[in-house]
Amino acid sequence: MDFDETKHVVLDELREVFDRIDKREIDRIADRIREANRVFLIGVGREGLSTRALAMRLMHLGHIHYVVEQAKKAGAKIAVVTGTPDRKTPALADDVLWIPACVFHGKDNVVPSVQPMGCLFEQSLLICFDLVVLKLIDEMELKSEEIVNRHRNVE
Repeated sequence: MDFDETKHVVLDELREVFDRIDKREIDRIADRIREANRVFLIGVGREGLSTRALAMRLMHLGHIHYVVEQAKKAGAKIAVVTGTPDRKTPALADDVLWIPACVFHGKDNVVPSVQPMGCLFEQSLLICFDLVVLKLIDEMELKSEEIVNRHRNVE
């Protein structure tokens, strides 16, 4: 099949899937998320990537701020890692780690980037988190074998 034929087959498959989804189930899931004090999402493999995308979209809806508010009310210590420390969620935190890298729609005094949107921030965040883990490994005097034994070999 050429591109146009394949495109139509895939779109027809997707249309059929969505035609068969029960709207009431979608409504119930949305209601549960909206009413929840906490939302825990998990998935593996490529489904895990889609699940993480949902988590990000829920954050964009302000769900993360709500969770931070509830955790704070319950007495939890809050740490926020952000590229925009002057927002409402970091204001609730006990600790704020500012990553001064260009973020999507950021206006702070950050390192500018030729990369689109928040790429520099995301890359910096990953490396920063790895450095935190290395610090913890050192401070907890963990051995490489202990870490390897905890590494999952099946996802």
